[in-house]
Amino acid sequence: MVKEKPVRLTRLELEVMGAVWALGSASVREIQEHLPEQKRPAYTTVQTIIYRLEEKGAVRRVKKIGNAHIFEAVVTRKAAHGRLLDELLHVFGGSPRSLMAQLVETGQLTLQDIRDLESTLGRLEENTYGRCNECAEEISPQRLRALPFAIRCKDCEEARERAMAREKAMTSRRSSVMMFLDMSS
Repeated sequence: MVKEKPVRLTRLELEVMGAVWALGSASVREIQEHLPEQKRPAYTTVQTIIYRLEEKGAVRRVKKIGNAHIFEAVVTRKAAHGRLLDELLHVFGGSPRSLMAQLVETGQLTLQDIRDLESTLGRLEENTYGRCNECAEEISPQRLRALPFAIRCKDCEEARERAMAREKAMTSRRSSVMMFLDMSS
């Protein structure tokens, strides 16, 4: 059973939890192999982190296959990220404005990001957040987790990208024809 239980996690624990959330339930080896290859910790490091996460109540053993224990998340990604945000806001005196000002000053928050946030807030107010602008179908939770500012479902986004690629190809062909006509006259 997954809980909205706040647990303080280190950077490496969050990376390991990311693998656990992505895999659902997995052995230490599967979790280790799911981590990015270029900075993948050793098996024993991942094993130690999993055991610490188990002590903290962030994961639990669900079964044993041979010598391998299978673990699953007890804490949701939302709860873990919520705890991080609470801590970060505390560093900035509890003020989201101070945090945003710092992000703007360091160039980590752009005007486009702010416009995207305003659009998302408007969609939340209109109760249309999570719905596709094109077909009004629900945008999958996985897509919204990956792209919180998504305004189209995957199918409509792919159709839009195909249409844009066709338009780009047509423009390129027109340019080629125009160049040919200019050269021949």
